[in-house]
Amino acid sequence: MKLIKAFFSIAFTLTLIWMLQTKFGPVPPLGKFLSPADGFWQNAESKNIATNSTLKLPGLQGAVTVKYDENRIPHIFAQNEHDLYYAQGYITATNRLWQMDIQTRSAAGRLAEVAGDQALEIDRYHRRMGMVYGAENSLKAMMADKTVRQMILAYTDGINDYIHQLGPREYPLEFKLLDYAPEDWKPINCAFLLKLMSETLAGGSNEFAMSNILKKFGATTTNDLFPDYPSKEDPIIPVGTKWNFKPLPIPKPSAGFLAQMNSEAKRAVKEEGIGSNNWAVSGSKTANGYPILANDPHLDLTFPSIWFQVQLSAPGMNVYGVSLPGAPCVILGFNNNISWGITNVDADVLDWYQVKFKDATKNEYWYNNKWNKTTRRVEVINVRGQAPLYDTVIYTHHGPVVYEDKSKTTKHTPKFVPVGDALRWIAHDESDELMAMYILNTGKNYDDYRKALTFFNAPASNFVFASKDNDIAITPNGKFPLKFKDQGKFILDGSDPANDWHGWIPFDQNPTVKNPPRGFVSSANQSSTDQTYPYYINWQFAPYQRGKRINDRLAVMQKATVDSMRLLQTDVYSIRAQDMMPALMKYLDATKLDQNQLAAYKIVKTWDKNFAVNSVGATIFSNWWIEIYKMIWSDDFGSKELQGNYPSMDRTEKLILQEPDSKWFDNIHSPAKETCAEVINHAFVNVVDSLTHKYGQPGKSWQWGTVKPMEIAHLTRQEALSSGNFETGGTGSTVNALIDGHGPSWRMVVQMGPTVKGYGILPGGESGNPGSFFYDDMLKTWQQGQLKELLFMQSPNEKSNRIKTTLTISNKK
Repeated sequence: MKLIKAFFSIAFTLTLIWMLQTKFGPVPPLGKFLSPADGFWQNAESKNIATNSTLKLPGLQGAVTVKYDENRIPHIFAQNEHDLYYAQGYITATNRLWQMDIQTRSAAGRLAEVAGDQALEIDRYHRRMGMVYGAENSLKAMMADKTVRQMILAYTDGINDYIHQLGPREYPLEFKLLDYAPEDWKPINCAFLLKLMSETLAGGSNEFAMSNILKKFGATTTNDLFPDYPSKEDPIIPVGTKWNFKPLPIPKPSAGFLAQMNSEAKRAVKEEGIGSNNWAVSGSKTANGYPILANDPHLDLTFPSIWFQVQLSAPGMNVYGVSLPGAPCVILGFNNNISWGITNVDADVLDWYQVKFKDATKNEYWYNNKWNKTTRRVEVINVRGQAPLYDTVIYTHHGPVVYEDKSKTTKHTPKFVPVGDALRWIAHDESDELMAMYILNTGKNYDDYRKALTFFNAPASNFVFASKDNDIAITPNGKFPLKFKDQGKFILDGSDPANDWHGWIPFDQNPTVKNPPRGFVSSANQSSTDQTYPYYINWQFAPYQRGKRINDRLAVMQKATVDSMRLLQTDVYSIRAQDMMPALMKYLDATKLDQNQLAAYKIVKTWDKNFAVNSVGATIFSNWWIEIYKMIWSDDFGSKELQGNYPSMDRTEKLILQEPDSKWFDNIHSPAKETCAEVINHAFVNVVDSLTHKYGQPGKSWQWGTVKPMEIAHLTRQEALSSGNFETGGTGSTVNALIDGHGPSWRMVVQMGPTVKGYGILPGGESGNPGSFFYDDMLKTWQQGQLKELLFMQSPNEKSNRIKTTLTISNKK
């Protein structure tokens, strides 16, 4: 009996050991993860860090001093640029190594290597849309530039020297959680990060849905409901700006395009708030007589933050701002002479082309009245625990045929991608955006700003600028294809050369304005120009509300200060409510409301139109407006092939304000004929009843911050590593565009002058380690809408009581 017990005891122990060392699905090997020696316990960090420390590294040419302030933000001082970027790579990796790894894996289509087949379709999509192809092309351009090549190689060496000193005990927590080891950084990873940003800001498309809308409703209705210019607009370049250039001839539309747009024969909604705000105010409107610049890029809010704060200083350079972890330079920031910020242009730089193959082999396709050879690119996708997948992608002269037939798709295939079509995308082309950043980092004046922009291709961005010379400017900038009007609004015939991109809008003819008479420049992703601009950039942009609110406030602002800018960045006043509430209240019949509905009516009637945290009126209006929007369009545009691609909010406002007798108010699925007034009344009743059912009677439980919770999620989507829900004001159409885990990823205000002063805040912290005090130490300040003065040091010897730690790095000989 004892032998049997002993046998089972030994067997159980061996089984347990085996289980603790084995990965089961998403669960890491618990033995390794829980190990006191190498497990997650080792990732706990003390807030108390040695005041002074030294480090020897093999890749340095001289000494580097790193000063850390109270938020563990590094201020890096080097004696040459090589050492500066080497140290930037090393220091960034110490804080954000896993984030750098997982984001480049995502862009490179290599998530399945660590996550298994659950990530396979994401990898296939990124490979098939040409992310690797585009990164390889960009890397060629970057490595051909001596300055950028040296920058990337030094940065890469710094990252790798950090990786090489790690053992399993020191791996960041997520490597342990996902049970894999960091690998050497490669120069192409820097390009992958830029492609990931292009995908985020210029990688979507609704051409498939728009083509189906055109087919279903015809050209007249499509042009009416999806116009090329909104009824209300306050464009980035002020209305009436004169274009001081002779434009290139505009390409003529193809015969096929004209036929479909003139024929009456029948043949992804963008989320509001995705974009950013930026502006600059001239010295004539500020308290100290020098410009002030502000920028708050709206992106997915994550732990770790998409941005990493840093100061970089070497002979000829002293710059502060935020970088992309995994790429050198400061991306948004300032130096002693200039400041700059970026928002998304949303240019039409991604088009789909129908491809006609000769036969099932797909070796040839019809173009320009002849058969042309396709090329093939084999993508090898390694899958954890499985044999590699060899995925062959067909390329035409336009680009990859992302899914050449339905056999290549799965239930997880993105719905906006048309099957059998080639993708022409600016992100596939050679580019050298890091050179643009380098020139801005070292820039001294307006001329340097303009020179930098010539190197920035994608994603097209509104570059705002301010200098101590009292210049301000803004440029919707990028490599814009020369197109005929609406080219790319629908899927194009890939056999006709007339549908190709016809070259490029000359850089010096990109819309730009310097020192306008009104004393400020601004952007909030709205239309780049008025309709006098001769070139086609896109037919749809973000709604005008954020931009109008910013312009309204800046127009009347005098003796502006940094705090004036901070308050505007966190402004939650709704221009949409200002525009629409009078009409909605006019149609609403209060005599037919029950007790709860009448209470809600009284609340929204006296609402101040601010989406404040404690506002009940904001909750009622927001839900009411969305319900009206759905009731008007869902019956006609809710079908699967139209992908929920409703007419815009702007077109809906015009419908209510100017076309109350329109047929679109009628629900085609009901026997009655609904009117504008009935839709507005039914929507109000439905919303109030729904809110009452969910939150009780109108009152405190209906407050906007309660009804609209926010969370900053960890990149793994693990709740334990995320922020948890918190209350915020704002919504997608207010300046403080916080909605659905999306919002200001970095708030920055820069006061120019003889001594420049910067202010900023991240929604999180510098460290990517959940066990660090500096993981989320700045979140509370960000939540409260406050900024911190940024410690912009002029030398490593400068005294400041904000410096808590000094790291001295020297060459390891």
